[in-house]
Amino acid sequence: MEEYLPLIIQLVTGAIGGNVAGKLFKNLSLGTAGNSIAGILGGGLGGQLLGMLGLGAGAASGIDTSAAVDAAGGIDLSSILGNVAGGGVGGGVIMAIFGIIKNMMSK
Repeated sequence: MEEYLPLIIQLVTGAIGGNVAGKLFKNLSLGTAGNSIAGILGGGLGGQLLGMLGLGAGAASGIDTSAAVDAAGGIDLSSILGNVAGGGVGGGVIMAIFGIIKNMMSK
């Protein structure tokens, strides 16, 4: 279970980030379900990008996700915060991009 913790954090915070962005940018909102789905996708992608840059311990990045758990079995707070940031920002960005595309297609 611990090896999936970073991915779970990224997906959950991605959904939250997508919904927060939907509230902030009402003209781009896809509705609660749409914002959540776009946010989950963005959370996974955001975590993967951070992992590629060496800034996160993303499970989707191919980096050893045990980095989120130290040798004593405790959770590394900086790794978790990195996953939260990557997931939340990624979720908000992807939701906004999908909202822009949706608005362009409806014109």
